[in-house]
Amino acid sequence: MNHSSSMLSPVAGCSALPPNSGTKPKNTPNRRRHFISLLQNCKHNNEIPPIHAKIIRNHHHQDPFVVFELLRVCSNLNSIGYASKIFSHTQNPNVYLYTALIDGLVLSCYYTDGIHLYYQMINSSLVPDSYAVTSVLKACGCHLALKEGREVHSQVLKLGLSSNRSIRIKLIELYGKCGAFEDARRVFDEMPERDVVASTVMINYYFDHGLVHDATSVFSLIRIKDTVCWTAMIDGLVRNGESNRALEVFRNMQREDVMPNEVTIVCVLSACSELGALQLGRWVRSYMDKHRIELNHFVGGALISMYSRCGDIDEAQRVFEQMKEKNVITYNSMIMGFALHGKSVEAIELFRGLIKQGFTPSSVTFVGVLNACSHGGLAELGFEIFHSMSKDYGIEPQIEHYGCMVDLLGRLGRLEEAYSFIRMMKVAPDHVMLGALLSACKIHGNLELAERVAKSLVACKNADSGTYILLSNAYSSSGKWKEAAEVRTNMREEGIEKEPGCSSIEVNNEIHEFLLGDLRHPQKEKIYKKLEELNQILRLEGYTPATEVVLHDIEKSEKEWALAIHSERLAICYGLISTKPLTTIRVVKNLRVCNDCHLTIKLISNITRRKIVVRDRNRFHHFENGVCSCGDYW
Repeated sequence: MNHSSSMLSPVAGCSALPPNSGTKPKNTPNRRRHFISLLQNCKHNNEIPPIHAKIIRNHHHQDPFVVFELLRVCSNLNSIGYASKIFSHTQNPNVYLYTALIDGLVLSCYYTDGIHLYYQMINSSLVPDSYAVTSVLKACGCHLALKEGREVHSQVLKLGLSSNRSIRIKLIELYGKCGAFEDARRVFDEMPERDVVASTVMINYYFDHGLVHDATSVFSLIRIKDTVCWTAMIDGLVRNGESNRALEVFRNMQREDVMPNEVTIVCVLSACSELGALQLGRWVRSYMDKHRIELNHFVGGALISMYSRCGDIDEAQRVFEQMKEKNVITYNSMIMGFALHGKSVEAIELFRGLIKQGFTPSSVTFVGVLNACSHGGLAELGFEIFHSMSKDYGIEPQIEHYGCMVDLLGRLGRLEEAYSFIRMMKVAPDHVMLGALLSACKIHGNLELAERVAKSLVACKNADSGTYILLSNAYSSSGKWKEAAEVRTNMREEGIEKEPGCSSIEVNNEIHEFLLGDLRHPQKEKIYKKLEELNQILRLEGYTPATEVVLHDIEKSEKEWALAIHSERLAICYGLISTKPLTTIRVVKNLRVCNDCHLTIKLISNITRRKIVVRDRNRFHHFENGVCSCGDYW
């Protein structure tokens, strides 16, 4: 449906309906009730015209009560064009009929038409009531029509409607959506009683524009918070990258004995997913079972994603199999989970199962299954699925799909083919795709292509710290120390700083975060003692630190220490001293795990007989008995 086209202009001279008749209706009250009852029982829009024909034959087509119900039913049954025709043949429509059609236009997303109709009503010298005003303000907000919204606000003040609660909330919504926060806050502050609904509206719009502090301030002033308000706060914090705080708000919600709904549960599961908080995620699952929260598509998909992203792919699969009803989104969550954990065969089998069940794969489905093909090195199948997107399903590949294919070719060492593929794409490559190819060049030792890719990134202003680090490491791996040093110098001269690494681990339902060389943790002495103990054992195992990846111009011993205190190693050491023997250690890192840490963690898993699961920026690494599930390619 094209919502920019007008629904009103073509119907002014429409002859589809008979001209207005002056004949008075017979037996008005009974007939009116009969027609209104018939309309209220309509289940489909094809039932409306026959009833309308009876209304016309009985001369009730100008009865405002009947016309109002006609307009309302047409709007609710997605027949707004028919409603517009009825309205255009109504003599002297009153404010209620205008409001009914404005409501319908807004419901059908014809916001501009709704606003125009409101102005038509004003020009007809009709005085709008609070319902008409709330309808047009909703249209202004949805259409981001700030100018028209301000004009309506002026009318509200002139008409003495500014004390109406519904109008005030709609004004806050209007200004919030349009980013006019001073106006939104002024309306909010003028409310004699800032109830939880108005406060929640303010909180949502502050979060929508990244104003976390302002949202928190409003939240803290609410005396009695309902489930919707708590949920808005949790959701907003998650959306703004404050998942730790979101979980703390959820704990406070529990202390206040406020019952969460399924939306709250999904928001909390999203926070757990972001942080890798598996223990809390498991508690949420038991809470769902205890309170009989249904495992529907909405909650089930979030639960699968949580288990997948927290490192427990087996439990994610169990949830998927338990779900009685599945849809494409559910399948997508599971396929993406399998791909993230390098379970390529399982992801591809599930993709085939989705099609066999009669579902149509979406763009997201293809990102998941192509990722799986990449992790499994399945080039022929990957290209077959890639070409089927447009050929069989009419889905044009996007940058994410092209990126999967470049990663797949890079993984197999077909670097020139990957570079040619990028040059022939219908979309411009982004820094993620070129970075993946650069990483592949470093792994496969193709320095000449690495230089070309790096220059492309620098030329299009897409180079970040990762670009310089990968190129420097590529030179170092080839023994070109002078060139590696020049890259580091260029990086400093460009003012580009390496993004700080941060790793987190969940112990006893608490998230512990570590930075490089972190000294903030209360158990830092024990952590560093364990680190030194491991370093001694690693040396006995023949481990030699890969100091060439350290970009600082410092002594070799200092470089070795700089590697030893990487955030993921500190998190693992804390896990070793804080959990029982043989317990799986799960760590989440915000960056790609460096080569040296990857080798070290493999050795630690063998020495300690622990399974260590690390989620980095690219994928999951399951370290066990000295081997990683990624096959040393990530």
